Amino acid sequence: MGRYTGASAGSSKSCAVPPAGSFRVPTVATIEAELKAVVRDPDRLNRLLANRADSIRSTYADRYFDFPDRRFTEQGRELRVRTVTDDTGERRVLLTYKEPAVDDDSGSKPEHETTAAEADVLVTVLTTLGVEEVISFEKRCVNYRFSARGWELLATVVTVPELAGKTFIELETAAHPDDVDAALRAVKAVLGELGIGPGDYTREAYTDAVAAQRG
Repeated sequence: MGRYTGASAGSSKSCAVPPAGSFRVPTVATIEAELKAVVRDPDRLNRLLANRADSIRSTYADRYFDFPDRRFTEQGRELRVRTVTDDTGERRVLLTYKEPAVDDDSGSKPEHETTAAEADVLVTVLTTLGVEEVISFEKRCVNYRFSARGWELLATVVTVPELAGKTFIELETAAHPDDVDAALRAVKAVLGELGIGPGDYTREAYTDAVAAQRG
């Protein structure tokens, strides 16, 4: 299958953002093949990534929605409105829906995403349809886009103000369902080149970590 040549979007684990104006036609859902890991030495990691690509810094305001019975959470689905503000002050709004994971180890999920003009309009539509906001928080992301091992990859170094002292990396690409295993092998290999091993991997969602921090 052909390799993904655009940007992948984010999740409760993720800070990734597609190029402005992009839209995935959901005839066959794109799989976000991604691994998330704890970073032990953020300065070293950023130096290694800077050797591969220029950095783009952005702040993400994420709002997650579910029905009152929390059926999305129970089924492993996600519905999110994200407002992205980059370091030039440009703002973008993304609506993302994710299906349950297709890979238990990584939590990689099929996703459907599009852009919108106003976050508040999306929220009004969603709440009118019966879902409610369950959690919102901010993330600080530094994105690096580069090619490696035949894949277009997005590495994101993430900090969350409410999770002080912790830094994470997400490395991902987008793949056809038949290519998920190959994509994840490439992701693991590149993480190894960046000094991130299996012992650093985590599947804890930011939503869960922030909720636990708030008590």
